[in-house]
Parts: sequence; structure tokens; C-alpha cells
Amino acid sequence: MKGYLVLEDASLFAGEGFGAAGAVAGEVVFNTGMTGYQEVLTDPSYYGQIVSMTYPLIGNYGINVADFESRQPWIKGFIVKELCDQPSHWQAVKSLSAYLAENGIPGLAGIDTRALTRHLRDAGTMRGVIAVTETDATPEQIEAWVAQAKAFTCNDHVKQVTTPIPYRIFGDGHRVVVIDYGAKENILRCLTARDCDIIVAPATASLRDILDMAPDGVMLTNGPGNPTDLPEAIATVKGLLDLGTIPVFGICLGHQILSLALGASTYKLKYGHRGANHPVKDYITGRVYITSQNHGYAVDETTLDLAQVQVTHRNLNDHTVEGIAHLYKPVFSVQYHPEAAPGPEESRYLFDRFMALMADAAAPVAKLA
Repeated sequence: MKGYLVLEDASLFAGEGFGAAGAVAGEVVFNTGMTGYQEVLTDPSYYGQIVSMTYPLIGNYGINVADFESRQPWIKGFIVKELCDQPSHWQAVKSLSAYLAENGIPGLAGIDTRALTRHLRDAGTMRGVIAVTETDATPEQIEAWVAQAKAFTCNDHVKQVTTPIPYRIFGDGHRVVVIDYGAKENILRCLTARDCDIIVAPATASLRDILDMAPDGVMLTNGPGNPTDLPEAIATVKGLLDLGTIPVFGICLGHQILSLALGASTYKLKYGHRGANHPVKDYITGRVYITSQNHGYAVDETTLDLAQVQVTHRNLNDHTVEGIAHLYKPVFSVQYHPEAAPGPEESRYLFDRFMALMADAAAPVAKLA
């Protein structure tokens, strides 16, 4: 099979196609993780995106039933330098190509992913079309794909990935209402490991809905898209913060929604943070952690009300805000993924910080380190 990636600026990358045949448009981004491609495929935060992996060999351990992060893959297309189509792992049940094919997702292998990454770093994230065909593409087809890329829009990201109805994971500990903007399963696993009584609520849950669930704490999860496209969710979180008594922990998109509810602004990063190797400093503990990240937007530090909140974490690559905490309320958030999957597990202490807040909601976050 022939494979192509055409960007909206008419850049063309030709290689070998795998997965499903067809041509689909999406936002083209890159991920710097060395492992964890299965978790990337099934992370709802990648909804609407074509993902290129910078690590060259992908597919060598296949697909297993244990490492899915949601009910289905959400990416529009997948790009690798070298595809391993004969995986070797005791848990593998199928190859990467077979998994993409059965889910209707085209893949592209054999291109210079370094060149693609450098182009996206220089020009910024772009829209593109990934195509898998049986024949060579004609100039007319390529021109049509460029037009398709330029016309691509993706709306209602969170509405597409959130749970349609609430569900419960029983536990004997603190009751946590998890607002699902596109939650990864490992967030729920981390809460379950701490014996939390979990209620997962749709992103459309109102303040009344949340309070009726009698939470000891509220988790705002990761998810896809631009946080400013979620005015109802921002208003709900603002109502929750105005109460000031229920501990709130935001992750990734949840961090951005929390910041917007506090009156701050967000902006789109040139090419985003996606990978399992981003250094972040926690100014409460003084430690630097290697973190797992997947986001295209960031909080504008100049718009934070520093009389109400403090910056608790900062990215050491570009110095963007990676975490905040309220000075007077049991509220904090981080831009990265403490649950990892894929990535290092050293940031899971933040779940313990959340547990401590629920045990003593009057304690300032800075004293819970």
C-alpha cells in the first residue's frame, strides 16, 4: 500500500501505508515518547489529531488488552519511521497495523519523521491529510488533499469523548466525583488504588448534579481541544470554586478549565508538549520530575491573580506554567499527567496530595508536601 501525508502548506511526505485504507484530515502533532504507543492511540486527548512518533521503531510489542486508556482509539491517523509488523511480547494479541485496520485508522511508515518534526517545530502545528491508497497519488489527488487539510475543523471535542452517563467504581475511601472531559483509565486506576469511591460524571454535569453526588473531592480530568470552547464547564467549575469547601484537583485540560474559572487566560502553544520526558519543577517540594505530557494549550501566567493563586510547577524546557494552587482554598492542578500511562510514575505523589486535602480541606496545599 502507498502512504502519504500532505500538510496544509502543501508539504508532502510519501512512504508505505498500513492500517486502514482511505484519506482523513486532522491536526498533525508529534509525540517524543519512546514507548507507550498503545496508550497514545487510546488517549481521548488525541481526538481529531494525526500523531507522529519521533522514536523510530514502533509496533515491536504489538497490542495487548491491558494497556488501553479508553474504550477505543481516538486518533485520526498514525505516523512512524519504522513499523514492526511482527511483534514479540507475551501479552500481544495482534499487531499495530491490524489494530489500526480494524478501527478504520490509516497509518504511514517509512518517512523521515525527524524532518516532519523539525518542520512542525519551525512552522507550528498544522492541519494535514494522511492517505493510504493502492496506487500512486496523482497531482490532482495531492491538490485535493491540500484543500481537504485546509478545510479541516474539529468541533465538540469533549462531547465526543466524555461518558454519556454517570457510572460508579465502588470503594471504601473518599468519594471522588471525576468530571470526564476525556479521562484516561489510569486516572481511575490511581484513585482506585487509594480505595476511593468513584463516580465518573459527564462533562455536561451541572453544579447541582455534582453536589447531589456528595463528593469529598472533585477531579477535573484531561481531555481534547481548546478549553475556551467549554464555557458551561468553566461556569460549573467556577460555581464549585465559589463554594470553596470541596477539594478540587485538575489534570491537563482540567488544569486549564480550573485556571479559566479563576479568571486566567489560555493560549495555544506553537507545537505543544507531547511525550513522556518533560522536566517539571515542583516549587513546593523543590524537586524536578520527568513528566508525561499531552497538551496544545497553556495557561497565561500574566493573567493569573497572584493574590489568590501561586504557580507551583513550571516546565524547565520553556518555563510555561505546569501547576497552580489556590492560596486559601483546597484547590490545585497540574498541566501534565501524574498518572502517566505512558511515562514515569514519580508524579503520583500528587494523588496522595489530593487524598490529604480530602482528609483536611482546611490545610493549604503548600503545607501538604
